[in-house]
Amino acid sequence: MTDTWRPRRGSLAFRPRGRAKSQVPRVSHWADSGEARLLGFAGYKAGMTHLSFIDDSEGPTNGQEISTAVTVVEVPPLYVYGVRGYMKGKAVGDVLIDDENVLRKLGVKKKKAKAEFTPENTDAITVLVFMQPDKTTAGKKHPERMELAVGGADVAAKAEYAKSLMGKELKPEEMFKSGEYVDVISISTGKGWQGTRKRFGTALHRPKATGQRRHSGTLGQWHPAYILYTARRAGQLGYHKRTEVNKRIMKIGENVEEVNPKGGFPHYGFVRSNYVLLKGSVPGPVKRLIRMRLGTRAPEKVQEPKLTYVSIESKV
Repeated sequence: MTDTWRPRRGSLAFRPRGRAKSQVPRVSHWADSGEARLLGFAGYKAGMTHLSFIDDSEGPTNGQEISTAVTVVEVPPLYVYGVRGYMKGKAVGDVLIDDENVLRKLGVKKKKAKAEFTPENTDAITVLVFMQPDKTTAGKKHPERMELAVGGADVAAKAEYAKSLMGKELKPEEMFKSGEYVDVISISTGKGWQGTRKRFGTALHRPKATGQRRHSGTLGQWHPAYILYTARRAGQLGYHKRTEVNKRIMKIGENVEEVNPKGGFPHYGFVRSNYVLLKGSVPGPVKRLIRMRLGTRAPEKVQEPKLTYVSIESKV
């Protein structure tokens, strides 16, 4: 007879399963880069479609045409409004643009930097950017603000590169290229308060067991007389910060007619700005902010995929 015993239902890796503090997720770790470049970007999830391409992996379908699902992320230009320096995780100071109108709309007060960014007082450089949702179909009014790390080994070179971007709009093709692998960070779809069966996948009890079927069989031992934090209990499901690694960029484009389906994407509409096609799915509903960073565990071999077909059939 097959042994059906298993240690537990549900993982402890994501405790506590609480709601995210913000829809703009923070990124605490960035990939290493030898050259001065931005290590991240962001966009809005529009929907999903499928495409065909020539398989370039070392598998049995190598050289053959295969199909895969992709996520369409609309990526409007990012506006750089400042540069920030860090030393051992603490901010040294900011250098902001001189456009008072932009800073007023963002609710940012311009302050003088505490010191100049030098290797003696700075070990990391980030750029301060904000989204431009008015150039998309997301329908948002408030622009999200975030920080993007600057790669490179020399602090002075990173600071000079970051300052050269101030007051400019950045497009995705300036930072990434087709075939590269990125990590996506976003807030998953919220499902509210749910029971243990949907939240942890517990077994459905037989009808005559206790009069209840969709519940945990026990909350723990008799003594010690308290409930352990590992017990499966009802609570919040979804709306968590999640990171998925190694999503391959299948295409970065500007021609929206090549990706907009007939009738538009459900609950989103038509893509108006630049877009990125990511292989597979990403966490979160449509219109959710999707942050992308250079893959921290990406393969060394990077080559542009050869696309043969992108579906624009109706998704309704």
